Amino acid sequence: MIQGIGIDIVELKRMERNITQPRFIARVLTPNEQAQLENFPSEKRKLEYLAGRFACKEAYAKALGTGFTGVSFQELEILNDEKGAPQFTKHPFSGHAWVSLSHSDQWAVAQVILEK
Repeated sequence: MIQGIGIDIVELKRMERNITQPRFIARVLTPNEQAQLENFPSEKRKLEYLAGRFACKEAYAKALGTGFTGVSFQELEILNDEKGAPQFTKHPFSGHAWVSLSHSDQWAVAQVILEK
């Protein structure tokens, strides 16, 4: 049964100034996500990754129904599986958290479904 649905969209240009801020990256990304970020060869791909993870976490907070008063960025971890698909590897919801993530030249969008 679906418990919550959330969606978020992030403008990549907005993230450009944040990708050079170590404090922002440490606040939004877990250490494992930071390690994945560093493995991308191009700055464009790193920007897409950061914006995408930010959108995923915002969408999760919306699906949870609490916003970030009920969950923190560090409680949520989205890593790529062996095929490159994003998946939640850490989250406080007791059921399954599904995520879909997409990028364009200007935007990153994420949808999260929480299912029991």
